[in-house]
Amino acid sequence: MDSSTKCIRIGTRGSLLARTQTDLIVTALQDLYPNLTLQITILKTSGDIHQDVPFNQVGTKGMFVKEIEQALLSGEIDLGVHSLKDMPSELPEGLQLTCTPEREDPRDALVSACGLPLAMLPLHAVVGTSSLRRKAQIRAFRPDIEVKDLRGNLDTRLRKLTEGDYTAIVLASAGLHRLGLRQKITEYLPVNLCLPAVGQGALALETRTDDLSTISLLAPLHHLETALAVNAERAFLRRLEGGCSVPAGAYAQIVGQEIYITGILANIDGSIVRKAQEKGSIHDSESLGIRLAERLLEMAGGSLPKG
Repeated sequence: MDSSTKCIRIGTRGSLLARTQTDLIVTALQDLYPNLTLQITILKTSGDIHQDVPFNQVGTKGMFVKEIEQALLSGEIDLGVHSLKDMPSELPEGLQLTCTPEREDPRDALVSACGLPLAMLPLHAVVGTSSLRRKAQIRAFRPDIEVKDLRGNLDTRLRKLTEGDYTAIVLASAGLHRLGLRQKITEYLPVNLCLPAVGQGALALETRTDDLSTISLLAPLHHLETALAVNAERAFLRRLEGGCSVPAGAYAQIVGQEIYITGILANIDGSIVRKAQEKGSIHDSESLGIRLAERLLEMAGGSLPKG
């Protein structure tokens, strides 16, 4: 179908960050296809509804995407815009991750009320995050720190820091960048201290597998290097069969024709953080992620750590 006669209905969450990320995609599509009609539908997900419940107790790996995927499958929308780190490693039949735009900074960022980096925070400082992955790595680095649950949209989390509930909080730097809040960052946590979540910093554009016209229109936004890296990371998570309930992370980088991927698998209390790295050809990104997961599972005694 000609882009001048097509309307793409886009589904997104209603948070400020989700809408900002969707606006980036809308702008990119409008630049490519000035006559294309775009409609945005705001959908509330189970993750938005249950903001007072810890991530690992919400009960679904796809808590920020499920309702958007249902709208895709029902034909209510044509395109779902997600933070890739929110997407389960397995997609429903009939849907596909069609396009991965170029990745933003994947690192975690510390936002500190006192302006001090993680290593210099006061003894027994209270650090806010609901990510088990972040909790485990922070506790491994600073066992004295009290890690306290922190839920809510990005602006809500920043407000809770200002209100004095936390000494510092940890957020994805990509979200702060996209919202123009780079100046809030006290410290970028290096990946050797706090390995990111799978897909962190990347967006995921999801469509129906049979919607060939939308798939074709999205092709210019696809960034191959990002796609190869996150494909390895997602294969890692899929092999672990993990979601928010598993303290795991992975980060892949492309160097020439090779992929270097590092992964962690931790105990929830941070008492043990297992780390390993694999490298291989860019043509073997999926098998590379699987191999890394199997190495870490072997280090953990063949099963996912429970505590």
